[in-house]
Amino acid sequence: MKFINSVAGKIGLEQLGKTLIHEHVRTRSECVPVQFPRLYDAEEEYRLAMEQVVAVRDRGVKTIFDPSVMGLDRDVSFMKRVSQDSGVQIIAATGIFTFHYLPTRFEANDIDFMAEQFVKDIEEGVQNTEVKAGFLKCATEIQGLTPGVEKVLRAVARAHHRTGVPIMTHSAPSEETGLLQIQIFEEEGVELNNVLIGHCGDTDNLDYIERVLDKGVYIGLDRYGITTTITTEQRNKTVRTLIEKGYVKRMFLSQDYCCTTDRLKPESLKKSLLPDWSMTFLLDKVIPTLLSQGVTEEEINIMMNENVKDWLS
Repeated sequence: MKFINSVAGKIGLEQLGKTLIHEHVRTRSECVPVQFPRLYDAEEEYRLAMEQVVAVRDRGVKTIFDPSVMGLDRDVSFMKRVSQDSGVQIIAATGIFTFHYLPTRFEANDIDFMAEQFVKDIEEGVQNTEVKAGFLKCATEIQGLTPGVEKVLRAVARAHHRTGVPIMTHSAPSEETGLLQIQIFEEEGVELNNVLIGHCGDTDNLDYIERVLDKGVYIGLDRYGITTTITTEQRNKTVRTLIEKGYVKRMFLSQDYCCTTDRLKPESLKKSLLPDWSMTFLLDKVIPTLLSQGVTEEEINIMMNENVKDWLS
């Protein structure tokens, strides 16, 4: 793949530049805004997204991958507005974010019906727009491979085969669900260097992380600033150890930041519970700390600039 779909059109892989691989310009419930729109302020959501995206642009970031899909209230028109107004390239995803159940329409139809919808998002456009998705997204949480979750994983794999776009996952390292995802992808014949297992940095269990890596996938150490499960220093130690073990070309750094999220409203609650969590924390605090601890500029460049091109190609 020499090009990828961004929300503003195709871009060449050499145009990606410094990349945040896992950030959200907005996440929220899909049903609540429809039924109770008074709970939401569109202009506040736009302002909060622009504050973060412009801030990372000013720190050299050129591209953001936003893995919001069905289940996180994906809105590619909102993404496109933020991208055009900030000058940052945003890559949208297709897929379904669920930990267990599926909506009736997908429950009642087969895997290939679901895969077809993902393919159309990639080849024709998302939500009746001309914006095309650039990668696939699925999730497996502590509930494991429920029938609905397995259906999504298999549909994502089949859409990958038809389109060539790569796969990113949400996983739960505490339950080693990354390995369950890999198992399904292997059964579906996916070449695993097309897969990025997300949230592997939520554990410092190096045995588990290496078992994932040794399958040939990429991993996301992508939740910097979220300290409810593991500290920033534990995350840093994992990064340093994996680099020392030779895995730098299989690793991504990011924050899984949500410029707005139903779980942490109002904004003051987010700031009080997760004071470091932002789209700039990695750039302002984490990378300087890693450099001071012996990680090299070249290794940072590989994780922030080069690996994305390899994953896509």
